[in-house]
Amino acid sequence: MTPEKHRVAVWDAPLRIFHWAMVALIGFAWWSAEQGLGWMEWHMFAGQAVLGLVVFRVLWGLVGTRHARFSDFLRGPRQVVAEVRQLLRREAPEYAGHGPAGGWAAIVLLLVVTAQAGSGLFASDDIFTEAPLAATVSGQTEEWLNWAHANVFDVLLWVVGIHVAVVVLVFPLLARMDLLTPMITGSKRLAKTAGSAKGFGWQVSLRALVLLGVCLAAVFGVVRWAG
Repeated sequence: MTPEKHRVAVWDAPLRIFHWAMVALIGFAWWSAEQGLGWMEWHMFAGQAVLGLVVFRVLWGLVGTRHARFSDFLRGPRQVVAEVRQLLRREAPEYAGHGPAGGWAAIVLLLVVTAQAGSGLFASDDIFTEAPLAATVSGQTEEWLNWAHANVFDVLLWVVGIHVAVVVLVFPLLARMDLLTPMITGSKRLAKTAGSAKGFGWQVSLRALVLLGVCLAAVFGVVRWAG
């Protein structure tokens, strides 16, 4: 007998805003880099904003709502392998937040994005464009970071591509789960045992807004001070 399902508030508004803001900023950073020198200031601005979002996400993973916290979804390798096997058998269990594999996928995305944006702070073409912190490292280190900034982006494209494919193809086809809509609406339809229908109060959004402002100000401030 199929268990009765109801709507459960899973992803808070700050987490959803973080997610889509990250998508927009990464897309804009790529586009602005393709436009040439006239857009490089905006490209670097976007990269620093991305780092501010990453810092916010890390902190929100510690003090945010239940399913935003790392402690809610980071599991050991056995559970990750078990979930993947169940998914391949079309028996994937239903999680309110991230499953074990999805949780680590989110961490990988954060790490790759951090490497890409972080290396960009030190990039330079030695002629027209110099990132804010390029002068703080040796020539050899700058050369290595230039290489990293150029090549980690290819890794990021692969990671994002796999992430999108899993969300829009793998889970809907193999597990009949819609992972995209909840990241827009914030809620999932789950069995009654899976969670509460209670939503998130305005205090959550206010707390997150203050935290986000502090994170962005800290990143931009440190970059300008160190540069």
